[in-house]
Amino acid sequence: MALTQRLQIRQSQALVMTPQLMQAIKLLQLSNLDLVAYVDAELERNPLLEPGNADGEAAPGVNGAPAADKPAEAGETWNGSDSAANGEAKAERAEDHIDDTSPDDAEPGRQRIADAPGGYSEWASVGAGGRDDGEFNLEAFVSAETTLADWLREQLTLQIVDPVRRMIGNYLIDLVDEAGYLTSDLATVAEKLGTSVTEIGAVLGILQSFDPPGVCARDLAECLAIQLKEQNRYDPAMQALITRLDLLARRDFVPLKKICGVGDEDLADMIAEIRRLNPKPGLAFGSAVVQPIVPDVFVRPGPDGGWIVELNSDTLPKVLVNQSYYAEVSATTRRDTEKSYLAECLQSATWLVRALDQRARTILKVSNEIVRQQDAFFARGVEHLRPLNLKTVAEAIGMHESTVSRVTASKYMATSRGIFELKYFFTSAIAAAHGGEAHSAEAVRYRIKQLIDAEPPSDVLSDDTIVEKLRDAGIDIARRTVAKYREAMRIPSSVQRRREKQSAAAD
Repeated sequence: MALTQRLQIRQSQALVMTPQLMQAIKLLQLSNLDLVAYVDAELERNPLLEPGNADGEAAPGVNGAPAADKPAEAGETWNGSDSAANGEAKAERAEDHIDDTSPDDAEPGRQRIADAPGGYSEWASVGAGGRDDGEFNLEAFVSAETTLADWLREQLTLQIVDPVRRMIGNYLIDLVDEAGYLTSDLATVAEKLGTSVTEIGAVLGILQSFDPPGVCARDLAECLAIQLKEQNRYDPAMQALITRLDLLARRDFVPLKKICGVGDEDLADMIAEIRRLNPKPGLAFGSAVVQPIVPDVFVRPGPDGGWIVELNSDTLPKVLVNQSYYAEVSATTRRDTEKSYLAECLQSATWLVRALDQRARTILKVSNEIVRQQDAFFARGVEHLRPLNLKTVAEAIGMHESTVSRVTASKYMATSRGIFELKYFFTSAIAAAHGGEAHSAEAVRYRIKQLIDAEPPSDVLSDDTIVEKLRDAGIDIARRTVAKYREAMRIPSSVQRRREKQSAAAD
């Protein structure tokens, strides 16, 4: 077969990943906090973008304002904003909306410094953090929280004078995690610093005498031992108990009494004393602020017995395209580079508004379908959670599975039963024992927890017994699956539960 050159015409379809499409995909999978940060960055970068008002109305001279937020009925498409359509308005039309408001009247709600009461101008001239911007920021005067490392270094400065040992101490402090434990062994530290293990151990002994008690320990036993030594309670019996914390965790008290050489009453006092110690002393310092979950969707009962699904407007950034400013600036622009820059900013702003609107519509569409599929859960509880996968929702709303996966990532739904991540409603199926409807894995886990919570101390259920009870209820499940679900819920085995309940009954 000879190789020759020839011309061919082919017709094909291909998905081109344009920058706009990549931006829409990126926005779709962002959480509400990440979305706010992204929009804030775009507002700083793009001069044609304007933040929307709290009530959703456009500022004077700004086009592309979203309509006022309203509750979205379950099953309907959310009318978030008409900003995408308005954002495509031509510059010639925008010239009719140029804002000619004078600078003095631009912000009537802000008092000028010249008219401010006496003493205010002196504060405003300094500004927050020394800035001469006329803004007074109280957050600039908030003291920083003391971290564990800062607190240890303050004590290190007072306790160690030798510069070599102080350097070793600073290095060890950097290896202490937030719970207060040293995360590296002494041999590795000695090798990196080029010194002996004995010298590292001597410095570590000084650090372990710092406040809070138990800090810089290498394991739990050492942490508890340090605290007991400080209280002068580290006697031989307590030392033997600390070395066998595994038996204490399993509540295996018979061999513990033999190891410690004490009776029942003394052992109970020793265990109570250990319980009063702090296993994680470092958590009292500089812990990160836990960010509360802000739901993206609200679900509430409707008057007709159905469910009303509405978006949380507080998580939807309101961004507007300032067409009047674009028309004003483009009328005085002469250079091609400046015109190209303005056109790029206008296109980017328009696409951002459109992508935000499409993101809100997609989240609401997926949420509506989840509520429709899991109607029994919202009405009667987790026992009635149905098996659900991404493919079922994607086919119902006419979208791809990857789109549904991005929508459900880091998005939360507030219901009358609590706040759940959207991925919570997607569970695998467990077959029924007699060929009936399959059961949700989450519902089965809930049944296992119910059975264990209701068991009496005299009749603790084994995994085999739980399997039999579930099969009697119509759930076909293997013993290893029950054990896996039980361990995932941090429920101990039947032997450990029996010891715990008998010990609690004896107390």
